[in-house]
Amino acid sequence: MNRSLSPSALVPEVGTLDRRLERLRTVGWVLDSSFRIPGMRIRFGIDAIIGLVPGLGDLIAGALSLYIIAESARLGVPRSLLARMGWNVAVDTLVGEIPILGDLFDVAWKANMRNLALLEEHLQQPTAGTRSNRGFVVMLCLGLLLLTAGAIALAVLLFRFFDGMLNGGLIG
Repeated sequence: MNRSLSPSALVPEVGTLDRRLERLRTVGWVLDSSFRIPGMRIRFGIDAIIGLVPGLGDLIAGALSLYIIAESARLGVPRSLLARMGWNVAVDTLVGEIPILGDLFDVAWKANMRNLALLEEHLQQPTAGTRSNRGFVVMLCLGLLLLTAGAIALAVLLFRFFDGMLNGGLIG
């Protein structure tokens, strides 16, 4: 009999899971709901504030949102659920690129809180899915970053097109 195993090595670290979930809840809250508009029930987070910076703001906010997906993968969330989480971030990031309307959308969509709800639902009723692998998460993150970079490039091209129309072409 191998006596080198202690009883604590045989019991899952529940406290560690609780601490990780609490950290993820805090990150999600800071990104999506940490501020309130006085006199209203509308909450928003630094995701919406960072998103006000044209082009880079939503890219940075999207990158911050990937932390919840990466941690979910480490907790063993199946690929299908990681893909849903990635979709939430992609929608938030891409629509957020639209000036003004995208910022209002950021306030309402709350991709990080949606992803936390998906994670907590999975942890309460885990399916018989397989553990996610790092390669899938890396590809998902790269795909989301490329999608965001494409949206930024499109926004720049549209800006230049309309600027050219207004300043040197059809009007004036």
